[in-house]
Amino acid sequence: MVALVAVMVIVGTAVAVRLYRSYGDPTYQPEVVTWANLSDTRVSVTFRVRVPTGGSAVCVVRARSREGVEVGSEEVRVIAAPGQRRPTITHELAVTGRAIVGEVPRCRAAG
Repeated sequence: MVALVAVMVIVGTAVAVRLYRSYGDPTYQPEVVTWANLSDTRVSVTFRVRVPTGGSAVCVVRARSREGVEVGSEEVRVIAAPGQRRPTITHELAVTGRAIVGEVPRCRAAG
């Protein structure tokens, strides 16, 4: 019984650490600078993300319609130059309907 509890604690800790690294690490904090070129087919989203020096991240870039419906979404890999902590990226996102806003809701460690 004690061995089963110990195994459950170890597995639970491993899962918690993995989830924190993927979704909870404040190191990978995105900030939208601007969105432009809103159309029925594309939106241009410029954003920066905080990463460890020279590191990389994967960010979700998405667009929403006036009704709040997601009309486009894509994962974008961001690679910082050596010594850089806040790379700025402009990404052209294909959309399926008229977009009125571009967002970057989350980033995580690339890997």
